[in-house]
Amino acid sequence: MTALSFKGRVAVVTGATRGIGWGVAEALGAAGAHVIAVGRTVGALEELDDAIQAKGGEASTLVPINLTDYDAIDRLGAAIYERWGRLDILVGNAGTLGQLSPLGHIPPKVWDEVIGVNLTANWRLIRSLDPLLRQSDAGRAVFLTAAQPHTGEPFWGATAASKAGLEALIKTYANEIAHTRVRANLVDPGPTRTQFRAKAYPGEDAETVAPAKRHAPAILALLTPACLENGTLVDLGRTMADDGVLASERTTGLA
Repeated sequence: MTALSFKGRVAVVTGATRGIGWGVAEALGAAGAHVIAVGRTVGALEELDDAIQAKGGEASTLVPINLTDYDAIDRLGAAIYERWGRLDILVGNAGTLGQLSPLGHIPPKVWDEVIGVNLTANWRLIRSLDPLLRQSDAGRAVFLTAAQPHTGEPFWGATAASKAGLEALIKTYANEIAHTRVRANLVDPGPTRTQFRAKAYPGEDAETVAPAKRHAPAILALLTPACLENGTLVDLGRTMADDGVLASERTTGLA
């Protein structure tokens, strides 16, 4: 497969300090994009920047914020406008598990955090960055979801509710931008070797699930100007081919 080029593209990746976010940010940077890496830990963001430069990419813009600092998301949009006047790529990867417990036992503070990070922060990102995506010749956005909104799995209520809301949000957004040059899609990575999954399944052998970096090629394919998918949920856990690219039966239409 020919390597994808993102030379000259400007990309925001949230949750870039580890897991899928790190893998996508590193791959975008190595492919020529200027990565605006968003995460909570300065040291991890600096390590990501070093990794991108080691692969021949340019220095990244590092944004150490908590996504529940919604005013900071607004400031991010203003800063991108001042420097570039546009945004080509948005990857809404950041997420939190909260805790697994019966619905009636979830502390309100935990519930609010899960909804805040998994749902509200992504709405705030759209609110802040959609005008910049519309200034791109081919704005592309991908948001990470999960299986729980569709399975009703016990004890996953906070995650399920937040991701169900996210899917409804992106379905609506995709329909609103259908006649623009922007496209927005969802990705369910399936079982993946991340800290999120390790917290949810502490007894699981991590070697039995896919490494986070394996998903980067499939996600990058959705971020190219050539990708015209819109309002689609891509289930990588079910349809990823052996070489890590999207299989032909990859999509479940939402729009």
